[in-house]
Amino acid sequence: MLAAKPLEGQKPLWLDIWTMDRDLSDEDSVADLSFEAESPLVPPVELLERLPSYDCLCQGGGQQIFFPPLEAPRRPQEQTCWSSFLEHSRVPLVTEEVAREALLSFVSSKCCYGRSAASDLVIQQMKQQILCRYRLETFSESRISEWTFQPFTNHAVDGPRRGTSPQLWDIKVQVPPMFQEETRKFQVPHSSLVKECHKCHGRGRYKCSGCHGACMVRCPSCSGAKRRAKQPGRCQLCSGSGRHRCSTCSGRGNKTCATCKGEKKLLHFVQLVIVWKNSLFEFVSEHRLNCPGQLLAKAKGENLFKDENTTRQTIELVPLTEVHYWYRGKTNVYYIYGTDHRVYVADYPGRYCCSCTVI
Repeated sequence: MLAAKPLEGQKPLWLDIWTMDRDLSDEDSVADLSFEAESPLVPPVELLERLPSYDCLCQGGGQQIFFPPLEAPRRPQEQTCWSSFLEHSRVPLVTEEVAREALLSFVSSKCCYGRSAASDLVIQQMKQQILCRYRLETFSESRISEWTFQPFTNHAVDGPRRGTSPQLWDIKVQVPPMFQEETRKFQVPHSSLVKECHKCHGRGRYKCSGCHGACMVRCPSCSGAKRRAKQPGRCQLCSGSGRHRCSTCSGRGNKTCATCKGEKKLLHFVQLVIVWKNSLFEFVSEHRLNCPGQLLAKAKGENLFKDENTTRQTIELVPLTEVHYWYRGKTNVYYIYGTDHRVYVADYPGRYCCSCTVI
């Protein structure tokens, strides 16, 4: 919990305005906060009463993260079927015909790649390898408590008199579906406190920072001279008065407090923030071919094993083929990866411009 305050030694920027004789009968009821920020500020910790269950918020002055206890309820575990892991799925090998068709399909998707090279090249050798890709996705829940507030509108207050606030992990909430990230916020029961607004000191408004309560400012057109330089006649914007209605407060001289919305009081309470998040770990087995690893991480594979409980893990077989070919006296390679036969070409001989990517 952070409390913003002006820097020591900081001097306000005074505006050169025309002073008016103005009778404000309610001037004393308006807080003079002309040079303070208008955005909501968190009140100092010492203004808030201590709650037995959340003393750490007052002592630390910030957020508190709570981890689940060891006896926290978990989802019922299902028995893992290891037989599916032991059943090896056979990934079909890539033939020369499939290798050429994959390249032709890849070339057709590029506007500046010629088909002649893909049709006429001579395949000399193909090195095939089956890679293993392992993914572990962990679904976790974290809970954070923090002080927050909102304008008090004279509604019922669920304060400490109604009981002791429960510990964060004792608060039951509806858990989202597994592996679906989400963030929710809840008001902790019996943690509400009503306090005077710390921004306007309970007045509900404050003097305008543009005119300092005078309602009028120096005319922006004639700069208070009542007529514009090198122009005859009086200033048309201010009608020759040299003053203009303040645009910041629309000539009212004060503004409604942005923190309490004019309600003069704030309802402070402990807010529970729950975050459900996925963490992904991915590993692709080593290979001696020069195909970029980021392509293999996204390639389609054949599922060999899948287990989903409090964690989700999968093992997939990803085929990778290195095709060596000869074309017009030069030898080169291209790669076919994934069960959908995606193609990666480092240097295609029939490329006519550089406007297309090669992946």
